[in-house]
Amino acid sequence: MDAARETVEAQIGEWLAFMHRRRELSDADAAELEDHLRARMDDLVSFGLEPDEAFLVAVKRLGSLDALTREFAREHSDRLWRQLVLDGGGQGEPAGSTRALLVVVAWAVAAAVLVKVPALFGLGLDDHPAFYARNAGVFGLVPLVAYFAWRRAVSRPTALGLALTCAVGVAAANAYPLHDDAPVTVLTALHLPLALWLTVGVAYVGGDWRSASRRMDFIRFTGEWVVYYALIALGGGVLTVLTAGAFKAIGVRPDVFVGSWLLPCGAAGAVVVAAWLVEAKQSVVENIAPVLTKVFTPLFVATLAAFLGGVLWTRTGIDVDRDALILFDLVLAVVVGLVLYALSAREPAAGPDRFDLLQLALVVAALLVDVLVLVALAHRIGEFGFSANKTAALGENLLLLTNLGVSAYLLTAFVRHRAPVVRLERWQTGYLAVYAAWTWTVVLVFPPVFGFS
Repeated sequence: MDAARETVEAQIGEWLAFMHRRRELSDADAAELEDHLRARMDDLVSFGLEPDEAFLVAVKRLGSLDALTREFAREHSDRLWRQLVLDGGGQGEPAGSTRALLVVVAWAVAAAVLVKVPALFGLGLDDHPAFYARNAGVFGLVPLVAYFAWRRAVSRPTALGLALTCAVGVAAANAYPLHDDAPVTVLTALHLPLALWLTVGVAYVGGDWRSASRRMDFIRFTGEWVVYYALIALGGGVLTVLTAGAFKAIGVRPDVFVGSWLLPCGAAGAVVVAAWLVEAKQSVVENIAPVLTKVFTPLFVATLAAFLGGVLWTRTGIDVDRDALILFDLVLAVVVGLVLYALSAREPAAGPDRFDLLQLALVVAALLVDVLVLVALAHRIGEFGFSANKTAALGENLLLLTNLGVSAYLLTAFVRHRAPVVRLERWQTGYLAVYAAWTWTVVLVFPPVFGFS
């Protein structure tokens, strides 16, 4: 009997651990639910059920955890909105605490100041736009790496590795003799922010990059950060327009201040502020990125299907100039993102549903588009030879082809009940290291290989 009771207590412990992972439920909520569970179990045992049977029946009668958390959100909506003020929680010290807020402000100001430091050495924004394009990732992301290194209290070896990686990025953007209008300069400006963002990921997970679950946490953070940054940008844009209009009404033209100070400094500082907002509010607000995934997945399926139909109807090849290649790579990257954020909101034990079929259709359509791009790109390279832009595009589309191909295979296996969805999650999160290696290759290797021109 003691052994049976220990088994039941272990099951209750697992149930409670799962509840504690739900951000909508506080410790008090979990304790209240545990009381309900144990009371129902006692009633069932008194009617003659064994403890393990009583546990299963009681859990079933309590209802699904999703329904429970929704009910708690409705009953405690006043508490939820109070938590949306500066009292959110995070790892270690609460992200919404006064000290954490002061640190965020300090790093946001540091990012803003970093934007203006080059002007002290004669590198103004108006006269040297290429310099600022190459260093755009440095201005906002290096302070963000430092912020997360502080938030996670990373070990000294991890902190040293992060600092060294950031230093390499700064050197790659400024030490090479890059011409302002050279293709490799554009490639550096596009790829360095991606490389540094994955460095942010290492800081975000506290150096624990080998953990698939922690990598998925960073992917969730990335989606939320994009949403928060976009909201800040929209709000800042409205405020800028209103402020500029008010000053013009009194005969003052703030164009120089807005263009040289407010916009660039605000854009850099908002990188850190958006990260803090995600950290501070993730305990009380459900992620929005998976919700957007539900909305945009069918739209992207329809768009890609229409594009493939147009290719078949017109029998016209794809124009693979630089702008078109960037556009197609962005579309394919968004498709990968939609797959990732659908995974981020899925319960590992849940089976396939109709939305998974829609995701499979999306991946297959993107795979076909990628094949068409690669065919057109191969024809272009065969006709005119390799260049920095075409080589970068070739590598990126081959990486996406591999990712999408394996994802299609794993999604098919999951839909057919032949493989768990966790295999797809591990594949996608593990593939981030491949993207990191490629982006650093473009930043560090392409300039000397193609003669800095």
